[in-house]
Amino acid sequence: MYKRVLLPLDGSDLAEQALPHAVAQAERFQAELILLRVLEMLPRDRQWSGAVVKEGFELTDKLARNYLGQIATRIIHEHGTPVQVVTADGRPHVEIIHFAENNKVDLIVMSTRGQSGFSRWLMGSVAERVVRGVRIPVLLIHAKENEP
Repeated sequence: MYKRVLLPLDGSDLAEQALPHAVAQAERFQAELILLRVLEMLPRDRQWSGAVVKEGFELTDKLARNYLGQIATRIIHEHGTPVQVVTADGRPHVEIIHFAENNKVDLIVMSTRGQSGFSRWLMGSVAERVVRGVRIPVLLIHAKENEP
């Protein structure tokens, strides 16, 4: 049923709570798992030259790929599931939707913080925007805050 499962990760423990669910779906359907990290570009500022912004983005991209690569290696080693690592730059919900629609993704698995009311209105929800913006199934995992 699913051949390509997309798991957007932002580097947080909350986002990674969707990882076992994405792996389980990929294993169940013998699907490829795609780990996506969206990098938000620095705003262009007259104080920073184009070279500085480019260098900053390249470093951020390298760190993101290393982060995703470590997760991918662990998944491949422990589960034998094929994993692809991808980074993109832009607004997270826009890039997740764009990637899913242009790369034949069959299922998106992602965490949601479960915010409601004023904080959700103020901050918005990447997960909600993805759900509203795609026509493919989205599995939302309600992430739990780690208590100190």
